[in-house]
Amino acid sequence: MIISRVVIVFLLYYCYASKLESINGTGTSTDLEILDDLLKNYDRRALPTSHLVSCAGTPTVVTCEIYIRSFGSINPETMDYEVDLYLQEKWFDERFKEASSFRPLDLSDPDLVKKIWKPEVFFPNAKSADFQLVTVPNVLVRINSGGEILYMLRLKLRFSCMMELSSYPMDSQVCSIELASFSKTTDELQLKWADKTPINFYDQLKLPQFNINKINTSLCKEKFHIGEYSCLLAEFYLQRSLGYHMVQSYLPTVLIVVVSWVSFWLDIEAIPARITLGVTTLLTISSKGSGIQNNLPPVSYVKAMDVWMGSCTTFVFLALMEFTFANYLWRKRIPKELLCISINKSNCQVALATAKLEETNVEKAIPASVAYSYGSFAKRIDQLSRVIFPALFLIFNLAYWLYYLGNE
Repeated sequence: MIISRVVIVFLLYYCYASKLESINGTGTSTDLEILDDLLKNYDRRALPTSHLVSCAGTPTVVTCEIYIRSFGSINPETMDYEVDLYLQEKWFDERFKEASSFRPLDLSDPDLVKKIWKPEVFFPNAKSADFQLVTVPNVLVRINSGGEILYMLRLKLRFSCMMELSSYPMDSQVCSIELASFSKTTDELQLKWADKTPINFYDQLKLPQFNINKINTSLCKEKFHIGEYSCLLAEFYLQRSLGYHMVQSYLPTVLIVVVSWVSFWLDIEAIPARITLGVTTLLTISSKGSGIQNNLPPVSYVKAMDVWMGSCTTFVFLALMEFTFANYLWRKRIPKELLCISINKSNCQVALATAKLEETNVEKAIPASVAYSYGSFAKRIDQLSRVIFPALFLIFNLAYWLYYLGNE
């Protein structure tokens, strides 16, 4: 009799110890058993607050947080940018309150994830989206104590960003991420940002052409004819870095304009050299401008780069026109050897010495002072151009940079 009582006590103690072990969650099998018990009578169609009589009419509050792994490919031609992010959502589900005595349960199996209720949210301003599947589906549901649910997934999205390019490439842009409820109105589901840091960036994140000045998060509401929906808005204030365009656009065009001024120092009779230099620089800067425009959308307004390229092209074109005009005046000058064709030899030496007469053609003599003044004026134009062109280009640069950099 005593032995039987001892055996019964031992069995009861063994069962109690096993129960403690399952409660402490020391084995994987017990976690699965707990999960099976929680999901046995669980209806994933019902909102966490709709199945309780005490919470009837109370919307489910979902706290959202975004961790951005990469931010880039900001394309002004297509007006969009790419983001690789982790979307984290938290809410309370009273149906999992019984799990308070157990350690957190992680659900990474997509089949198990589908069995619980999750907020139906989407990105209204996303052009395309990809769910990460390598090497496993990047999704996690964690059931914490007290019925708190953590839902996290990794996405790669391309967002629309309508850019204002009138100051390009010294422009600043505001690109946004919108997160909204798809099927549940504000009476059923409300979204909100995390209190501390709703937007987090990877520590080594760097943007190739932009700097992120600040981030602004706010709440918004999407109104449609079928109801009002809760939404979240994150705005990224971006400032374009000028270094790339200084090296690839501004510096080369400045050098092309300066090279076009070399013709002012060439001899006025070096017609092939000056024409070749003028035409070559004009074609080069036109080709450079076309290459820059190919990477930009055909907007209807004038951009800062358009003003710069148009002005540089004008300076190169005027340098070519200057030579054309100077050479025209120079060709109106008559060599001294033609002065003695129609005048007698006694007066020829006097004319050559005093520059009183010159022959415009073999039949008619005109005053030499008039004929030689064309040649002197042509040389004078070249001399003045050596000063006027650089001075005007310097004035243009001062006005250009002060205006556009002052409007940032």
